Amino acid sequence: MPLFDTHAHLTDERFRDDLAAVLDRAAAGGVTQVVCVATTAADSPHCVRVAGESQLVWASVGIQPNHVAEVGPDDWSVIERLADSPRVVALGETGLDRHWDYTPFPQQEDYFARHLALSRRNGLPVIIHCREAEADVVRMLREDYDRHGPVAGVMHSFTGDWLTAEACLRMGLFVSFAGMVTYKNAQDLRDVAAKVPADRLLVETDCPYLAPGPVRGKRNEPGYVAHTAACLAAVRGVSPDELATQTTRNALALFSAISART
Repeated sequence: MPLFDTHAHLTDERFRDDLAAVLDRAAAGGVTQVVCVATTAADSPHCVRVAGESQLVWASVGIQPNHVAEVGPDDWSVIERLADSPRVVALGETGLDRHWDYTPFPQQEDYFARHLALSRRNGLPVIIHCREAEADVVRMLREDYDRHGPVAGVMHSFTGDWLTAEACLRMGLFVSFAGMVTYKNAQDLRDVAAKVPADRLLVETDCPYLAPGPVRGKRNEPGYVAHTAACLAAVRGVSPDELATQTTRNALALFSAISART
């Protein structure tokens, strides 16, 4: 049963002392691929390094919206340079966030647009963070879509409603679900997950955050993606094997650089 964790923060300090064991557990549990997702220009080379040290791991490079206010004058050029690294398969995470007040919104929009433009230039998909900013994210994606056509990317750790998901799907994006979909109070989110077309569905951990229900309260890790996948399988009325196989196939389609680099 192949599983693909499309979003993990493996450079987080909570993995500092046992990352090798974490990845061994993931592999033993059927995880065949993990994307180590960056949040800053300083974090991005570490994601590339982790990917270079494990055949299980691939990397993204980018600047998460809540960190945009911290950027230095050369940080974006670092992202552009690292995007050409052999094990980099995505850009981000990028996007917009109105929950926190760490970065002025126009700056967030600027860097989201930069990631989208870089994606168009180098062919790597974008990993999109959206928190309490669904209308703004859809607006910017639609502006890009109207100018250039389908957007290669994923709405990561999706928590929005079906109208938001449907708008993103129409523009070519994938929709990914993390541990929140397993929580008892998340029936509305499970209802959305049930409607996503099979060929556009992804699964992730967003570890070390958001551990799924059966292990809630623990540090999340890639091997726990199996719990979220099992929940999605039940919601959609398919077997866990079918869900795992389909979402892995979808992830390989989105992160197409993997096939080109193996």
